[in-house]
Amino acid sequence: MAITQTAISYYGLNYVEHAEKDFQEMLDHGCTTVILAITEFDMDFWFPSIPKIVDKAHELGLRVLLDPWGIGKFFGGEQVSLFLQNNIENRQVGAISGEKLPFACFNTQSFRDYFQRICLKLARETTADGFFWDEPHYAFPKSYASITGGASDEWSCRCPNCMRLFKNYYGYEMPKTMNDDVKQFRWREALFILEDTSRKIKEINPNSEITCCVHATLNSYYVTEYRGYDNWDMVASSPYFDVFSTTIIAWHLPADFFEEITRRTVEMAKKYGKKSERWIFGYYKQPTDFAQIDKVVDLYERLGVDRLAAWTYRGGFGTVLAAPDPIKLWDRIGENYKRVLDARS
Repeated sequence: MAITQTAISYYGLNYVEHAEKDFQEMLDHGCTTVILAITEFDMDFWFPSIPKIVDKAHELGLRVLLDPWGIGKFFGGEQVSLFLQNNIENRQVGAISGEKLPFACFNTQSFRDYFQRICLKLARETTADGFFWDEPHYAFPKSYASITGGASDEWSCRCPNCMRLFKNYYGYEMPKTMNDDVKQFRWREALFILEDTSRKIKEINPNSEITCCVHATLNSYYVTEYRGYDNWDMVASSPYFDVFSTTIIAWHLPADFFEEITRRTVEMAKKYGKKSERWIFGYYKQPTDFAQIDKVVDLYERLGVDRLAAWTYRGGFGTVLAAPDPIKLWDRIGENYKRVLDARS
């Protein structure tokens, strides 16, 4: 049995009556799940609407996952961060440059407390079905022949807090050049904030489904990105995560890359008894031939993906990241969603 759930991300968290119309459109496009992209500003300003919007989605028959979108810039997302605005000292620091970066250091207690307060408030005060950890990462310096950028030896984080923690573990000063101890340290600390928060969410609601979505890198000898979640075994084996997900792949990349990432994603999820999720690039860029969408969905189905997701609702229509033909793209995704779900019925 392959794809049984179809998800779409959504930013509209202001008015219930507007969300209701959009949710109906999602249902008409074959969506079973909406991923609500919740920003720090949403929590600070629009929070009274969020529980009502979750309830309305349920009333119409959609599952709801909550995505702390762009929070601290630790997660993926274009949104600005109030935490970074108000906590200029709790930032990631480039190991070689020593530069303070516009990303929260999620190994600081300050950010861990801030992030957990947001998530636990959502867990207590909404009826959401789960949470979606959206591309968590250390800051973006490109290194080691990355597929998404030029080669560089820069990495993060080497802030005073990380240096202190590292020395406590290993008994020597954290080096500026990455070594095996640094890699292991970064993996372990990156996982802690998500596992600890997931555990506390499940204490509030044991049925809460937690998805962890990591970057879809080759992770081979020559090509990898050390963003903190590159050790897929460490992520997928976590007892606090229920779905193992890997991120969007650009349409221009070769078909065998889509196949390799998908195969590895499904195998990793099955290895640890988790559900698997793969994504469709549904904004900003679109394939030259929309038939490529059909072929990728067929690939995901054939290789045993459990949940299919797309970013974002209406192809990003009305935003600076809209696809060239956003509604056409959205409609084609919807056709594929309905096609795979019809095959299940």
